[in-house]
Amino acid sequence: MSALDRYQELIDARREQRQVLGLDELNADRWSKHAPSYRFDPHRPLDANLAEIAALVQPDDHVVDIGGGAGRVGLPLALRCRALTNAEPAPGMGDEFLGSAEEAGITNATLERAPWLDAEAAGDFVISVDVVYFVREIDEFVLKLDRAASRRAAIWIWSPTPPARNARLFEIAHAVELVRSPDHRELLPVMWEAGLLPEVRLLPEPFTWPERVAYPTNEEEAVAFALEDVEATGAPGAAERVAAVLDDLYTREPGREWRPNWRPPLQGLLITWETGGADAR
Repeated sequence: MSALDRYQELIDARREQRQVLGLDELNADRWSKHAPSYRFDPHRPLDANLAEIAALVQPDDHVVDIGGGAGRVGLPLALRCRALTNAEPAPGMGDEFLGSAEEAGITNATLERAPWLDAEAAGDFVISVDVVYFVREIDEFVLKLDRAASRRAAIWIWSPTPPARNARLFEIAHAVELVRSPDHRELLPVMWEAGLLPEVRLLPEPFTWPERVAYPTNEEEAVAFALEDVEATGAPGAAERVAAVLDDLYTREPGREWRPNWRPPLQGLLITWETGGADAR
Protein backbone atom coordinates (compact mmCIF):
# COMPACT_ATOMS: atom_id res chain seq x y z
CA MET A 1 0.00 0.00 0.00
CA SER A 2 1.36 3.42 -0.94
CA ALA A 3 1.58 6.28 1.55
CA LEU A 4 -1.22 8.04 -0.32
CA ASP A 5 -3.44 4.94 -0.16
CA ARG A 6 -2.94 4.71 3.60
CA TYR A 7 -3.73 8.41 4.05
CA GLN A 8 -6.90 8.15 1.99
CA GLU A 9 -7.94 4.95 3.75
CA LEU A 10 -8.02 6.83 7.07
CA ILE A 11 -9.89 9.78 5.56
CA ASP A 12 -12.51 7.46 4.08
CA ALA A 13 -12.88 5.37 7.24
CA ARG A 14 -13.34 8.45 9.41
CA ARG A 15 -15.94 9.87 7.02
CA GLU A 16 -17.80 6.54 6.98
CA GLN A 17 -17.80 6.36 10.79
CA ARG A 18 -19.31 9.83 11.06
CA GLN A 19 -22.00 8.90 8.56
CA VAL A 20 -22.86 5.71 10.44
CA LEU A 21 -23.12 7.61 13.73
CA GLY A 22 -25.20 10.40 12.16
CA LEU A 23 -22.62 13.10 12.85
CA ASP A 24 -22.27 16.27 10.79
CA GLU A 25 -20.20 16.04 7.65
CA LEU A 26 -16.86 17.83 8.02
CA ASN A 27 -17.51 20.42 5.33
CA ALA A 28 -17.77 24.18 4.79
CA ASP A 29 -21.23 24.32 6.37
CA ARG A 30 -19.91 22.85 9.61
CA TRP A 31 -16.95 25.23 9.77
CA SER A 32 -19.21 28.18 9.00
CA LYS A 33 -21.49 27.25 11.90
CA HIS A 34 -18.59 27.39 14.34
CA ALA A 35 -16.75 30.30 12.71
CA PRO A 36 -17.21 32.89 15.50
CA SER A 37 -15.27 30.69 17.94
CA TYR A 38 -12.26 30.80 15.59
CA ARG A 39 -12.01 34.60 15.65
CA PHE A 40 -9.12 35.92 17.75
CA ASP A 41 -7.68 39.41 18.27
CA PRO A 42 -5.03 39.94 15.56
CA HIS A 43 -3.19 42.37 17.83
CA ARG A 44 -2.85 39.93 20.73
CA PRO A 45 0.69 39.15 21.94
CA LEU A 46 2.11 36.21 20.02
CA ASP A 47 2.31 32.96 21.93
CA ALA A 48 5.51 30.97 21.58
CA ASN A 49 4.15 28.76 18.79
CA LEU A 50 2.87 31.61 16.66
CA ALA A 51 6.14 33.45 17.23
CA GLU A 52 7.93 30.48 15.62
CA ILE A 53 5.74 30.90 12.54
CA ALA A 54 6.16 34.67 12.47
CA ALA A 55 9.93 34.23 12.52
CA LEU A 56 9.67 32.58 9.09
CA VAL A 57 7.90 35.60 7.61
CA GLN A 58 9.87 38.41 6.00
CA PRO A 59 8.57 42.01 5.85
CA ASP A 60 8.32 41.97 2.02
CA ASP A 61 6.54 38.61 1.88
CA HIS A 62 3.18 37.93 0.35
CA VAL A 63 1.87 35.25 2.73
CA VAL A 64 -0.83 32.77 1.71
CA ASP A 65 -2.78 31.09 4.51
CA ILE A 66 -4.46 27.91 3.21
CA GLY A 67 -7.82 27.37 4.85
CA GLY A 68 -7.01 30.24 7.17
CA GLY A 69 -10.51 30.37 8.64
CA ALA A 70 -11.29 33.51 10.60
CA GLY A 71 -7.66 34.64 10.53
CA ARG A 72 -6.54 33.24 13.87
CA VAL A 73 -3.01 32.73 12.47
CA GLY A 74 -3.07 34.72 9.24
CA LEU A 75 -4.09 38.14 10.53
CA PRO A 76 -1.27 38.40 13.09
CA LEU A 77 1.09 37.51 10.22
CA ALA A 78 -0.50 40.22 8.07
CA LEU A 79 0.77 42.75 10.60
CA ARG A 80 4.30 41.51 9.87
CA CYS A 81 4.36 41.21 6.06
CA ARG A 82 3.56 43.08 2.86
CA ALA A 83 0.34 41.24 2.06
CA LEU A 84 -1.70 38.25 3.15
CA THR A 85 -4.22 36.14 1.22
CA ASN A 86 -6.56 33.74 2.98
CA ALA A 87 -7.74 30.92 0.69
CA GLU A 88 -10.85 29.89 2.65
CA PRO A 89 -13.93 28.11 1.22
CA ALA A 90 -16.28 28.26 4.23
CA PRO A 91 -18.53 31.34 3.89
CA GLY A 92 -18.89 31.89 7.61
CA MET A 93 -15.14 31.69 8.17
CA GLY A 94 -14.51 34.13 5.35
CA ASP A 95 -17.02 36.59 6.78
CA GLU A 96 -15.37 36.42 10.21
CA PHE A 97 -11.95 36.93 8.58
CA LEU A 98 -13.06 40.07 6.76
CA GLY A 99 -14.81 41.42 9.85
CA SER A 100 -11.82 40.78 12.07
CA ALA A 101 -9.43 42.43 9.60
CA GLU A 102 -11.64 45.51 9.32
CA GLU A 103 -12.08 45.76 13.09
CA ALA A 104 -8.31 45.50 13.59
CA GLY A 105 -7.52 48.10 10.92
CA ILE A 106 -5.66 45.59 8.74
CA THR A 107 -5.74 46.72 5.11
CA ASN A 108 -3.24 44.34 3.46
CA ALA A 109 -5.30 41.16 3.96
CA THR A 110 -7.52 39.73 1.21
CA LEU A 111 -9.82 36.73 0.98
CA GLU A 112 -10.10 34.21 -1.84
CA ARG A 113 -13.26 32.21 -1.26
CA ALA A 114 -12.03 28.90 -2.64
CA PRO A 115 -10.68 25.53 -1.47
CA TRP A 116 -6.93 25.25 -1.94
CA LEU A 117 -7.01 22.98 -4.99
CA ASP A 118 -9.20 25.54 -6.81
CA ALA A 119 -7.50 28.67 -5.48
CA GLU A 120 -5.32 30.97 -7.57
CA ALA A 121 -3.38 32.45 -4.66
CA ALA A 122 0.42 32.26 -4.67
CA GLY A 123 3.04 34.02 -2.62
CA ASP A 124 6.48 34.01 -1.07
CA PHE A 125 5.52 32.10 2.08
CA VAL A 126 2.58 29.67 2.06
CA ILE A 127 1.29 28.01 5.21
CA SER A 128 -1.43 25.53 6.14
CA VAL A 129 -2.59 25.24 9.77
CA ASP A 130 -4.86 22.42 11.00
CA VAL A 131 -6.19 21.64 7.51
CA VAL A 132 -4.48 18.48 6.26
CA TYR A 133 -6.37 16.17 8.67
CA PHE A 134 -9.41 16.54 6.39
CA VAL A 135 -7.81 16.54 2.91
CA ARG A 136 -8.23 13.39 0.84
CA GLU A 137 -6.24 14.66 -2.16
CA ILE A 138 -3.25 15.21 0.07
CA ASP A 139 -0.63 14.57 -2.63
CA GLU A 140 -2.11 17.28 -4.87
CA PHE A 141 -2.49 19.53 -1.83
CA VAL A 142 1.17 19.47 -0.78
CA LEU A 143 2.50 19.67 -4.33
CA LYS A 144 0.39 22.74 -5.04
CA LEU A 145 1.57 24.23 -1.76
CA ASP A 146 5.16 23.72 -2.91
CA ARG A 147 4.49 25.27 -6.32
CA ALA A 148 2.60 28.26 -4.90
CA ALA A 149 5.37 29.31 -2.50
CA SER A 150 8.32 31.03 -4.16
CA ARG A 151 10.46 30.93 -1.02
CA ARG A 152 9.18 28.71 1.80
CA ALA A 153 6.20 26.56 2.71
CA ALA A 154 4.98 25.28 6.07
CA ILE A 155 2.37 22.96 7.55
CA TRP A 156 1.45 23.27 11.22
CA ILE A 157 -0.21 20.19 12.73
CA TRP A 158 -0.61 18.56 16.14
CA SER A 159 0.19 15.11 17.49
CA PRO A 160 -2.21 13.65 18.31
CA THR A 161 -4.47 15.71 16.07
CA PRO A 162 -7.18 17.92 17.62
CA PRO A 163 -9.91 15.62 16.21
CA ALA A 164 -8.31 12.76 18.17
CA ARG A 165 -7.84 14.50 21.51
CA ASN A 166 -11.26 13.28 22.67
CA ALA A 167 -10.69 9.69 21.51
CA ARG A 168 -11.07 8.19 24.99
CA LEU A 169 -14.33 10.02 25.68
CA PHE A 170 -15.62 9.32 22.16
CA GLU A 171 -15.27 5.58 22.71
CA ILE A 172 -17.19 5.78 25.99
CA ALA A 173 -20.01 7.94 24.64
CA HIS A 174 -20.47 6.28 21.24
CA ALA A 175 -19.45 2.76 22.30
CA VAL A 176 -17.07 2.51 19.36
CA GLU A 177 -13.39 3.30 18.94
CA LEU A 178 -12.72 6.61 17.21
CA VAL A 179 -11.30 6.30 13.70
CA ARG A 180 -8.44 8.77 13.90
CA SER A 181 -7.56 11.35 11.29
CA PRO A 182 -4.23 10.97 9.47
CA ASP A 183 -1.37 12.73 11.21
CA HIS A 184 2.39 13.13 10.74
CA ARG A 185 2.81 9.34 10.54
CA GLU A 186 0.86 9.36 7.28
CA LEU A 187 1.59 12.90 6.06
CA LEU A 188 5.38 12.73 5.99
CA PRO A 189 5.54 9.54 3.86
CA VAL A 190 3.15 11.15 1.36
CA MET A 191 5.45 14.16 1.17
CA TRP A 192 8.52 11.95 0.73
CA GLU A 193 6.81 10.06 -2.09
CA ALA A 194 6.08 13.44 -3.71
CA GLY A 195 9.76 14.36 -3.60
CA LEU A 196 9.56 16.78 -0.67
CA LEU A 197 12.11 16.55 2.16
CA PRO A 198 10.85 18.91 4.85
CA GLU A 199 12.32 19.80 8.21
CA VAL A 200 10.19 18.87 11.23
CA ARG A 201 10.36 21.15 14.25
CA LEU A 202 8.72 20.63 17.63
CA LEU A 203 6.81 23.72 18.70
CA PRO A 204 7.41 24.91 22.27
CA GLU A 205 3.88 25.11 23.70
CA PRO A 206 1.14 22.46 23.99
CA PHE A 207 -2.26 22.89 22.40
CA THR A 208 -4.70 25.23 24.14
CA TRP A 209 -8.14 26.49 23.15
CA PRO A 210 -10.68 28.69 24.95
CA GLU A 211 -13.67 26.70 26.17
CA ARG A 212 -16.99 27.50 24.48
CA VAL A 213 -18.78 27.19 27.80
CA ALA A 214 -17.76 27.23 31.46
CA TYR A 215 -16.51 24.01 33.03
CA PRO A 216 -19.21 22.03 34.84
CA THR A 217 -19.81 22.22 38.57
CA ASN A 218 -22.12 19.24 39.10
CA GLU A 219 -22.87 15.80 37.66
CA GLU A 220 -25.65 16.93 35.32
CA GLU A 221 -23.48 19.67 33.83
CA ALA A 222 -20.53 17.28 33.61
CA VAL A 223 -22.47 14.76 31.55
CA ALA A 224 -23.80 17.48 29.22
CA PHE A 225 -20.32 19.00 28.79
CA ALA A 226 -18.80 15.64 27.91
CA LEU A 227 -21.55 14.70 25.47
CA GLU A 228 -21.24 18.01 23.63
CA ASP A 229 -17.47 17.59 23.37
CA VAL A 230 -17.88 14.41 21.28
CA GLU A 231 -21.14 15.23 19.49
CA ALA A 232 -22.99 12.58 21.48
CA THR A 233 -25.88 14.64 22.87
CA GLY A 234 -28.93 12.48 22.21
CA ALA A 235 -26.93 9.42 21.13
CA PRO A 236 -28.64 6.27 22.50
CA GLY A 237 -27.15 5.23 25.85
CA ALA A 238 -24.39 7.87 25.72
CA ALA A 239 -25.52 9.83 28.79
CA GLU A 240 -25.69 6.67 30.88
CA ARG A 241 -22.27 5.47 29.77
CA VAL A 242 -20.67 8.83 30.52
CA ALA A 243 -22.44 9.23 33.88
CA ALA A 244 -21.11 5.84 35.00
CA VAL A 245 -17.47 6.95 34.67
CA LEU A 246 -17.52 10.61 35.73
CA ASP A 247 -14.92 9.96 38.41
CA ASP A 248 -12.51 8.82 35.71
CA LEU A 249 -13.33 11.62 33.29
CA TYR A 250 -13.02 14.62 35.59
CA THR A 251 -10.74 15.96 38.26
CA ARG A 252 -12.96 17.28 41.04
CA GLU A 253 -12.18 19.50 44.00
CA PRO A 254 -14.86 20.62 46.49
CA GLY A 255 -16.35 23.97 45.58
CA ARG A 256 -14.45 24.24 42.26
CA GLU A 257 -15.16 23.56 38.60
CA TRP A 258 -14.78 20.03 37.32
CA ARG A 259 -11.81 19.75 34.98
CA PRO A 260 -11.86 17.23 32.09
CA ASN A 261 -8.92 14.84 32.12
CA TRP A 262 -9.65 12.81 28.98
CA ARG A 263 -7.69 15.17 26.72
CA PRO A 264 -4.02 14.30 26.26
CA PRO A 265 -1.48 17.08 25.72
CA LEU A 266 -0.93 17.77 22.02
CA GLN A 267 2.54 18.40 20.61
CA GLY A 268 2.73 20.97 17.85
CA LEU A 269 4.75 20.05 14.76
CA LEU A 270 6.00 22.59 12.22
CA ILE A 271 6.80 20.92 8.91
CA THR A 272 8.66 23.41 6.72
CA TRP A 273 10.89 23.47 3.66
CA GLU A 274 12.44 25.73 1.06
CA THR A 275 10.29 25.32 -2.02
CA GLY A 276 11.06 24.01 -5.48
CA GLY A 277 12.39 20.61 -4.45
CA ALA A 278 9.48 18.36 -5.41
CA ASP A 279 9.71 15.91 -8.28
CA ALA A 280 8.33 17.31 -11.53
CA ARG A 281 4.93 15.83 -12.34
